[in-house]
Amino acid sequence: MPTNNTYKITPQTPLPSGFGPLTTARETLGGRDLSGKIAIVTGGYSGVGLETTRALAEAGATVIVPARTPEKARAAIADIPRVELEELDLMAPASIDAFAKRFLDSGRPLDMLINNAGIMAPPLVRDTRGFESQFATNHLGHYQLTGRLWSALKQSGSARVVSVSSTGIRFGGVDFDDPNFERREYDKWQAYGQSKTANALFAVGLDKRGQTHGIRAFSVHPGRIMTDLARYLSPEESAIGGIYKTTEQGAATSVWCATSPQLAGKGGVYCMDADIAEIIPDFDLQGLGQVLTGVLPWAIDANLAERLWKLSEKMTGVKFS
Repeated sequence: MPTNNTYKITPQTPLPSGFGPLTTARETLGGRDLSGKIAIVTGGYSGVGLETTRALAEAGATVIVPARTPEKARAAIADIPRVELEELDLMAPASIDAFAKRFLDSGRPLDMLINNAGIMAPPLVRDTRGFESQFATNHLGHYQLTGRLWSALKQSGSARVVSVSSTGIRFGGVDFDDPNFERREYDKWQAYGQSKTANALFAVGLDKRGQTHGIRAFSVHPGRIMTDLARYLSPEESAIGGIYKTTEQGAATSVWCATSPQLAGKGGVYCMDADIAEIIPDFDLQGLGQVLTGVLPWAIDANLAERLWKLSEKMTGVKFS
């Protein structure tokens, strides 16, 4: 792992990129040819993930789309070229390991890993290990998947890992003493905020470890988009505040982070609207309806990122070689 003296920190300030909230994934590509590139997009068969898959594949990349139930995903990707459908359950460690092994056995490098799949605000559910489902699915599953694919990412020499976070970071940071709500009352929004903050902190920790291998990591807020992610929300919750994007616009920041030459030599930053987001140092936490126009300090804090890394190692038993 690079030392603090060799790791170059990318400023958490807009470039500016020239893009904005209405930019689509195809527009961020600007006609670039991704032929020969290999990408994995978790949840790449619905919503923002499907548009991410479509944009990358139509630009020439081969895209592997893992799904918990591949037969349900098959119809969604049927018209997209160069897509391989695979099986993966992010709440099942054995399934993650099996998927990663199948990919590694193919001998291919991995150029882009887009950790897109996620759940939002469900009732309390625990996996077989007793882990709360949002933390397990949104963060720990992707942490383990990235760790198992680490050698393929290094083989690329210029890989990018994109973690889909959310302005849900405003609901709170990671509770390192009780991440699974064993001693505190379960709150679906606190749990969601914890998992999305973890996605952002994971990008900070991963970029630090990957830089010397040519691996750069980013976290993204795709925007407010009405997709199946909102299936657990009440009509009242779904109707609160904000301007909605299309799924094509929602996929723009993930695709930009995964492919843009504007980000060459950069990483470890939280992005939104196809640009690096600004830091919002003071934010009055009032509730569900607030609009967050940047990233909160606790989601990009290097010390918290290291605490999360150690916790993730302990909870999953996975260490990056």
